[in-house]
Amino acid sequence: MNRREILKAAVALPLAPSALSNPVFAQGAWPAHNVTMIVPFPAGGQADLAARPVAQALEKILGKPFVVDNRAGGAGGSIGNAAAARAEPDGYTLLMTLSSLAVLPEADRLFDRPALYEVSQFAPVARVLADPTLLAVPASSPWKTLQDFVDDAKNRPGQIPYGSSGPYGTLHVAMEMFAASAGIKLLHIPFRGAGPALTALMSGTVQALASAPGTLKQQVDDGRMRVLANWGAERIASFPDLPTFKELGYKDVEFYIWAGLFAQAALPAPIMTRLREAMAQAVTSPEVTKTFETAGSPVAYLDAPEFSKFVAEDSARLIAAVKKIGRVE
Repeated sequence: MNRREILKAAVALPLAPSALSNPVFAQGAWPAHNVTMIVPFPAGGQADLAARPVAQALEKILGKPFVVDNRAGGAGGSIGNAAAARAEPDGYTLLMTLSSLAVLPEADRLFDRPALYEVSQFAPVARVLADPTLLAVPASSPWKTLQDFVDDAKNRPGQIPYGSSGPYGTLHVAMEMFAASAGIKLLHIPFRGAGPALTALMSGTVQALASAPGTLKQQVDDGRMRVLANWGAERIASFPDLPTFKELGYKDVEFYIWAGLFAQAALPAPIMTRLREAMAQAVTSPEVTKTFETAGSPVAYLDAPEFSKFVAEDSARLIAAVKKIGRVE
């Protein structure tokens, strides 16, 4: 969706006179003070990449500070997701999270644990980024191609360590999907987020990582990492020479890491409408678009209705993948 289409969609949002007459707007009550945007991962990952430019843009548009709160912990971001789910639905606690949002409660059920939250507690506001994950390895590694990696993994089952953002998080599910298709076994090393996992790859603690283009591009450009394959259905502009898993014969290996803004399901409609308006403006601001394009992860905006449909469809696919993977320690 280009800038003109996004602005046209924003104008068409249902901000009717009845909404404007609502006491929330009549009193100028939202936002009346700081808004917290929870990111359930440490700095350096895809959710953090999405949150910071958007928070700065929303602050300019709405006139109050939007504070990014990196609340890491739990498997794949579950602690931060749960904190946002429990927050008052007053517009002052938002969540910028990843596609693992729907996977984590299902993973809890796989292990007969009570889920920390349910997806039904959230209302999608806007999708910000959506990229296929890429398989990265150190530039010093012996693997020049995906076939090199697979051959080595078959010769050394369970010995090649890969990092993830936590059990059943986006990066874990992507790698296990590939490993199952390739008939290989890898050694899973979970971290508290993609940022620490990326640091571990650069330090040699792990030897492989599935991650978003925006968090890898600078390292690849600097010659510190090599990418072997793309989980998307098509090649991407930021890595045009990188083949997809499908091209390489792995027909069922397709995975995307998206980042989106959520509020609580009970958020009052007038606040949701104002927030949607502000997000439509934020993702077209020059500062935001330049930041994302420089990172190799261009804006992939969807407004709430389209984003809700997207989340439902993507979540169903990912939940099916998790059930197929089963219990993985």
